[in-house]
Amino acid sequence: MGEHMGPGISLVILCALSFLICAPAQAQDADKIISAYVKAAGGSRVLSRVQTLSIEGTVAGAGDGNSGTYTFDTKLPNRYYSELVLGGKTTIESYNGKSAWRTDPSGNPVTMFGQDSTDLQADAQIANLRFLNLKKNKVSAAFIGHAQVRGQDALQVELTSATEVKHEFFFDPQTHLLVKESAAVGGSNEEIFYSDYRPESGIQIAHKIEIYRGGDTFSIEVKSATVNAPIGERVFDLPLRSQVKLPDLKALFKEIDDNEKAIDKIKEDYAGTSTEDDFQYDSDGKEKKHDSSESTFFYMDGEEISQQVKKDGKELTDDEKKKEAEHAQKRVEELQKQQAEKEAKKEKEEEKGKKEKDDDDVGIEIFLRTCEFVNPRRERFRGQDVLVFDFEGNPEYKPRNLAEKIVQKLAGAVWVDEKAHDVTRLEAYFVGDAKIAGGLLANIQKGTGFVFEQEFINNEVWLPTYEEAHVGVRVLLVKGFRVTTVTRYSDYKKFHVETNSTIAPPKTQ
Repeated sequence: MGEHMGPGISLVILCALSFLICAPAQAQDADKIISAYVKAAGGSRVLSRVQTLSIEGTVAGAGDGNSGTYTFDTKLPNRYYSELVLGGKTTIESYNGKSAWRTDPSGNPVTMFGQDSTDLQADAQIANLRFLNLKKNKVSAAFIGHAQVRGQDALQVELTSATEVKHEFFFDPQTHLLVKESAAVGGSNEEIFYSDYRPESGIQIAHKIEIYRGGDTFSIEVKSATVNAPIGERVFDLPLRSQVKLPDLKALFKEIDDNEKAIDKIKEDYAGTSTEDDFQYDSDGKEKKHDSSESTFFYMDGEEISQQVKKDGKELTDDEKKKEAEHAQKRVEELQKQQAEKEAKKEKEEEKGKKEKDDDDVGIEIFLRTCEFVNPRRERFRGQDVLVFDFEGNPEYKPRNLAEKIVQKLAGAVWVDEKAHDVTRLEAYFVGDAKIAGGLLANIQKGTGFVFEQEFINNEVWLPTYEEAHVGVRVLLVKGFRVTTVTRYSDYKKFHVETNSTIAPPKTQ
């Protein structure tokens, strides 16, 4: 090749070396920046002892002459409350560890869902972490680069939660303290600027805060900051005036359970289309793989049986389609065999005058035994009147089997259509690790969460419309992985499985 490399080869090698050197350096720089902030803010030992933080101050609008009050409370592990009272209007955003809620333009509290809820839950987690133990809590950090904040140099770090919510944080290179943060809030971007830091109970607290949210500007002066003062759980819950008397849950859940069993048979008259996006992440939260697929599906014995028709946007080959059809047919035959065995077993039990129950069956009764239900309220959800309530594990209940142990680890919120006797939305997450076989087989990690929505189709059957899962799990004590799966259901049509050898096409309407 001669004594000297050509300019093109030199450029390629330099670019490759730059990538190899800079890629790991970015993560290292993010860790260094965060470590410097933690030290400047009071040190990890002091920050790790913060159980609660309560901030009170005054707030002024931009040039309108109005003034009001500002309240901000956090409490471990993930409680969050932000309140602005200005010009006769109260704006609240809160997460109580089960559901996120805010006040609407009329000042009425409403439950948040979808991306708004996910964003606020991430806000709550990051606010309580105080930049400590990020990896342990499945929050990744990346150094973005240098940025200008009000004419001054700043170091920009991006945090990404396990639910893929991104927050931008900007640190002063000299003081190492936070000068700005930026995040999506309610579909728009919110920017918060911090200055005038003063020590409070050993930690540095910004006493001047400016919030830019949509077209609104709020200038806040902190009057007091209290660390580790008692903050009751009621602070983060919806106001009592918005709550209603909780109905007889045992009766309500029995109606839902009976309705679901009846619906399972009606479901078998329907087929639909589903699209699924799967994202896999490495230990640093970086996306390493994205798969997408489209499938047609139908129901049998309450189970969804699908046949993939597209993968990553491309039609399957004829051979692949044939294999999918054979797999679906095999599953139909298996279910029909199981149905026959169930019927035979049921007849024998009836003859003996007894009825056996599977201890690990996750039914409505398990939720009634293992969970507490709080904050009942009536709201509008997708044009329907619904009952919404939060749930969490009952700490006084001693679980008797694996199913109860898993359900007791859940917290979240349920949206129920009381008239139609079914759940329209369920949002839940694991408040702690859930171990299967003592963790030998699998360990479902804290923070793993899921969302489920369904609608009333053709005025006769409830069918799923949306599912979302954020899963962190370690299998066989060795392999750990994080995945996010989003499934959307559509195009429901009449369908019928005619025999154990024929899957009929959709019925014409």
